[in-house]
Amino acid sequence: MSPLWHGSAQEKRTAGFGGVPGKKLARIVVKFGGTSVASVERIRQAARHVKREVDAGHEVIVVVSAMSGKTNELVGWVNEASPMHDAREYDAVVASGEQVTAGLMAIVLSEMGIQSRSFSGWQVPIRTDGAHGAARITEIDPTELNKRLEDGWVPVITGFQGISPNGRVTTLGRGGSDTSAVAVAAAVKADRCDIYTDVDGVYTTDPRIVPKAQRLTRISFEEMLEMASLGAKVLMIRSVEMAMAYKVPLLVRSSFDDPDAPQVAPDGTPGVPGTLVCDEDEIVEKQIVSGVTLAKAEAKITLRDVKDNPGVAAAIFGTLADQGIIVDMIVQNIADDGATTDITFTVPDSEYDKAVKTLQNAGDRIEYARLSGSKGGAKVSVVGVGMRSHAGVASSMFKALADKGINIQLITTSEIKTSVLIDEQYAELAVRALHTYYGLDKKDA
Repeated sequence: MSPLWHGSAQEKRTAGFGGVPGKKLARIVVKFGGTSVASVERIRQAARHVKREVDAGHEVIVVVSAMSGKTNELVGWVNEASPMHDAREYDAVVASGEQVTAGLMAIVLSEMGIQSRSFSGWQVPIRTDGAHGAARITEIDPTELNKRLEDGWVPVITGFQGISPNGRVTTLGRGGSDTSAVAVAAAVKADRCDIYTDVDGVYTTDPRIVPKAQRLTRISFEEMLEMASLGAKVLMIRSVEMAMAYKVPLLVRSSFDDPDAPQVAPDGTPGVPGTLVCDEDEIVEKQIVSGVTLAKAEAKITLRDVKDNPGVAAAIFGTLADQGIIVDMIVQNIADDGATTDITFTVPDSEYDKAVKTLQNAGDRIEYARLSGSKGGAKVSVVGVGMRSHAGVASSMFKALADKGINIQLITTSEIKTSVLIDEQYAELAVRALHTYYGLDKKDA
């Protein structure tokens, strides 16, 4: 991947997690999500976290989302004005939410005695392609940001947005503020990117399902990517992909923690709280399974006796892709005679009817005997880099589910994950059973 920054390269700092004596202090990008800046009072709370890092001697850049609910409100106004709106004007309206938050954050920081100013994406500039509503960052010029940091300022940047080759404001789509923060961190060669949210880290599974879920001290980029794609909502996939590509450590932590409390790491020692998402090489003890994820509302579709000709899979899934239908698990079974095959795959429940209609209308291009399917499935997955070097993880998963009387409808595997499709009514039971089976329960819970 080509670099996001240009100009003279500055010397990479030694990571300073809390100003350890003998080490240079850190350059940190901190990002606050919508719930963390939902009101002026919460912005003040977030600003206190920034002040703590500044007081420790670190260089800090802030990236902010719009206040919670504001982006949806702006989108609603656009749709009310015209359902067939110009995508460029949509971005112009929707991007205003982050501008409000950035200005308020800069005002609060200045009131605290910290030199600060807000930057819209185009002022940095954060350059993107021209795909309005789903733009991708192509380049960030860090010159002005580096100068501000060296002069002791705290820049506050609007997340979720940039500027197109035609000079129009663009937005990055879902999870865009996380992506902005990681891209800025890569551009200024930050030591880490802190993602402040409403949870205090990444857990072995959803604590609402399993109260004994443990907060992870560290998790690899690959594990986080798998968990994000399999249903974990803590980080967006694009931001983790970018962090892994540019080797930017991510720290997931809560903005609702007391900024003035002693910094205590998850293991109880002095240090930075939260979960560090980093290279696998930085994790000393690798768990066989690091987490269990759940994604509900999964529909299953099976095409029976499909003519097993070259290009048939491309025709099926290309047709679905043309309609914007996202396909997840795919399993193919070839008949003994090699002439036909059964293809089973999953789509979100919300896309089931559209997918079925699309395939029925494509009968002239896709030859199959019959189509069957159902809604109401759930995908349960176990994830862990330790699975690479340990045999039998999949078989033990199947046994644990069988012991609970849970039938498996579909199975897919990769190097570090195994996923099964089961009936949704057994989903939470399966998560609890697997969490216990792999020794992930918190001992004192």
